[in-house]
Amino acid sequence: MHELVTTRHFMRNAKKFLHKHPDLRERLANLIDDLRDDPFQPHLKLHSLGGILEGIFAASITHSYRLTLSLKITEKEIILLDIGSHDDVYRNRKVG
Repeated sequence: MHELVTTRHFMRNAKKFLHKHPDLRERLANLIDDLRDDPFQPHLKLHSLGGILEGIFAASITHSYRLTLSLKITEKEIILLDIGSHDDVYRNRKVG
């Protein structure tokens, strides 16, 4: 089991995201629970990012929406960084 840590940026964006997409509240909660249990479950579609976001990972909420996170495997810690549309999350250069 991994410890989840949230950033202010994530909490602010999660609140906005859930306000716009209340239908995804349960899906997001399940995703976060699954990340906590085992971030490498295949259905999470966890993948590393490149370029300016190198060292950051993303998991799919839906085809259009992503959750970005940082994994500290040795410490079993997951830092939730951002949530939003595919384009918004990947375009965001200041994560965390």
